[in-house]
Amino acid sequence: MAQILNVAGNGARKTQFQLLYHCNLSFRQLNAYLEFLADRGLLKSITLQTDSNGDFLLFETTNKGKDFVKVYNNLRAFLIV
Repeated sequence: MAQILNVAGNGARKTQFQLLYHCNLSFRQLNAYLEFLADRGLLKSITLQTDSNGDFLLFETTNKGKDFVKVYNNLRAFLIV
């Protein structure tokens, strides 16, 4: 989950070497995590319109999600040392 939030920090699409491939998840797994994170207010989706290809979703980490990543990284650093 932290990796998804890191990748989506400045906005990311599900595919095209963004969320799906960076996080090494199946499409079904990624959808489950995206829904989980969005339901908890850690991630938001934005619909962007393009001229020729139609609409697509962009996922972006919320401030609450960024706080989660900071806490997660601190806890991880504490446990690894």
